Amino acid sequence: MSARSKARKRALDILYQADVRGDDLAATLAAEARRAVSEPAREASWLYAREIVDGVIDNRDEIDEQIATFAKDWSIARMPAVDRAVLRIGVWEILHNEQVPTAVAIDEAVELAKEFSTDDSGPFVHGVLARIARAS
Repeated sequence: MSARSKARKRALDILYQADVRGDDLAATLAAEARRAVSEPAREASWLYAREIVDGVIDNRDEIDEQIATFAKDWSIARMPAVDRAVLRIGVWEILHNEQVPTAVAIDEAVELAKEFSTDDSGPFVHGVLARIARAS
């Protein structure tokens, strides 16, 4: 697994944890940063995970607006928490990270959804992100 794939999983953990617990995302990120100091072997994945989560924090309204617009018949609140987190990562990468090709962002998000969410989540995430990519 590549360092960026590991970072996406780590970002997913942070986003999911804050969402499910109802915690402030910045506080959850700060707690993870304190933990990351003691894990120098995982520094490469931590740096990109932090970039993702910071990007989601900085662009949350725009990201959620895109998800709400392109998730046909699904409100953000109704989505499984894992799907919300995966979509936020994917949308951030598509709209705000020029270093990641759109196809890679979508594929990585779909793989996270398949691994950590429901059987229907992979196609759902793919559909939403593909629509956002086409519109951007």
